[in-house]
Amino acid sequence: MAKITVLIPFYQKQPGILRRALQSVFAQSFQDFDIVVVDDESPYAIDLELEPLDAEKRARIHVICQKNAGPGGARNTGLDAVPATSEFAAFLDSDDEWTPDHLKNAYEAMTQFGADCYWASIRGGDDFYYHFGMAELQKTEQNNRLQDDPLVIELPEMSSVMLKNWSFLHLSCMVIGRSLFEKIRFEAELRLAAEDVLFFCDCVLGAKRVILCDAAGAVRGEGVNIFHSIDAASPQFLQQQFNTWVALDTLERRFANKPTEIASIRDYKTVARKQALWSQAGRAKRGKMPQFSVLFRWFRRDPALIQSAFSLAVGKFSR
Repeated sequence: MAKITVLIPFYQKQPGILRRALQSVFAQSFQDFDIVVVDDESPYAIDLELEPLDAEKRARIHVICQKNAGPGGARNTGLDAVPATSEFAAFLDSDDEWTPDHLKNAYEAMTQFGADCYWASIRGGDDFYYHFGMAELQKTEQNNRLQDDPLVIELPEMSSVMLKNWSFLHLSCMVIGRSLFEKIRFEAELRLAAEDVLFFCDCVLGAKRVILCDAAGAVRGEGVNIFHSIDAASPQFLQQQFNTWVALDTLERRFANKPTEIASIRDYKTVARKQALWSQAGRAKRGKMPQFSVLFRWFRRDPALIQSAFSLAVGKFSR
């Protein structure tokens, strides 16, 4: 009969990661929650992570084991398992930690202001330099100040602002209401790419009210989660960029009647093409064959890829 269901996708290769995340959940000042952990065929056994928990805590956790479906697929399984009695669903990546008042701040703000989509700020180390908190939005974007302590705001042009730069949003700081978690899902096939941003946009478009809290809701786990850490030299990089382009192409259709949003999306699509092509040029330079099968699938969906390749070649030769 909990008011909030916590959703944690689990796929780790190091001990203690999930245990640390769960400790931050059980340390919440708001205790009216249950937990769904989706074991996405993790290389490190989930039983070892849950072993230190006492019986009372263990009884609050529902573990679902499934074949590997990636982070989006694991979160979808969790969303499907939210009990009918829950009012809200809160996401937490298994390598992140919540601050003690995260659920309290989310529940109080969402119920007070009638919101069904909420983000808190997040803290991170030096490698997380690109992220910024909600207070920064007050300096550059039109906003409505709803509350001072903790600071809660809303953005009248939320979709436009997030598409310019979504670095103030993070899944581990996101809480959604029943009107969203009953109908919106991740595009699971876009794993390793922009399935989270697409989910964010779908929630923003479907929400009756979106609010943002400047209080830090989570501390980032510094990339120990093995869903991440793919760079331009990785064989998965081209597929990641293609998936990103597919997500962006889907977003472009979502925002068909909003020129400002479409302009931002098309800029990101251009960046995805260029990064993909440079990665393949790098493979060739290292004596490896380009990944023609993925490039051909991309070209079939996006003939502009050829134009991007031509522009990059002309630029290189002109230099």
